[in-house]
Amino acid sequence: MILLPSSQKQIISKLKSIIMTNTKETIEVLNDLIQINNDRIAGYEKAIKETKDEDEDLKVLYASMIAESHRNKIALASEVQALGADIEQGTTTSGKIYRAWMDIKAVFGGHDRHAVLSNCEAGEDAAQRAYRTALENENLPAFIRDLLLQQQQTLKDSHDEIKALRDQYA
Repeated sequence: MILLPSSQKQIISKLKSIIMTNTKETIEVLNDLIQINNDRIAGYEKAIKETKDEDEDLKVLYASMIAESHRNKIALASEVQALGADIEQGTTTSGKIYRAWMDIKAVFGGHDRHAVLSNCEAGEDAAQRAYRTALENENLPAFIRDLLLQQQQTLKDSHDEIKALRDQYA
């Protein structure tokens, strides 16, 4: 057994504390993004239900967005597990509020392509904000940051696709 001077013990203790804090922050960020992807899945499932049968092209698009969020979620969950933590299963409170607002708007605005696409775009905006906020955390490991940047770009491409479709029906 090696005996360390008290100053080295203090440094080691401080480093362990920093590592634990950074790990907790990383787990929190990852779980928040899992919830956002859960929101996105629930939002697009709702959009499929609200889309008219003749708009099958949109239902296919929404299903691809659901699959995209499932892939994101699996990648995020793998990192949470690797850090030894539990994976978040639910959706965010704001996501639940968003889906309730979608219900209210549907009652007043109908279920036309533009209305549903507008609601989907609002959800995509929320996902972009969540990823931007997550990436502001300076303590994320580089490989996690790279994963989040890649997912953010994929979601941005989806956002732009939804927005372009919405603009066609404005």
